[in-house]
This record gives sequence, C-alpha cells and structure tokens, in this order.
Amino acid sequence: MVNESTNIVDNICVWDGDTNIWQPPANTLMLVQATTPARVWVLSSDKTTFVLQEVIGVGQIGFTWDGSVLTTNEPQPKPITQPATTGTITA
Repeated sequence: MVNESTNIVDNICVWDGDTNIWQPPANTLMLVQATTPARVWVLSSDKTTFVLQEVIGVGQIGFTWDGSVLTTNEPQPKPITQPATTGTITA
C-alpha cells in the first residue's frame, strides 16, 4: 500500500483484489508484493561491502516507490569483519 502523496509504503496487507469486499484507502496505490521489484542491500560477491540490488518480492513498510521500483529506507549496512587468525589450536 503506497501512499500516493508521499510515495512511501504505508502498510502491507493480504488482499485478493476484490473491491466488492474491501476498498483500499483513497490516494493509495496497491502493488503486488510478490511481483514488485525492490532495491535492497545485498552483500557483494567479494563480501567486502553491501550494494543495492533489485530483488523481486521483498518490499516492506517504509520503502520508497519511484514509479517502477521500491527502494529500501534502511542505511547501508557495514560488512562484518572476521578476526584475523594466525593458526589453529587443537584440543
């Protein structure tokens, strides 16, 4: 449910599209989550940073709609750095 005034996803609901049973709120764009592309943070192939990547079906509340794709409102995560090891210890 995208608020057409702000282009921000306000809510997510389960709905079969039957307007005889339920009407979406005024000024709301209804998108099918399962088929709508969304840019979300994905760990890069070299595992050194997160990059925005388009993924189908992962839109969430707070994402922004630009008319063709949703974009996450989350800040870019920092990759987890693993401690350096110099060898192994056996028991």
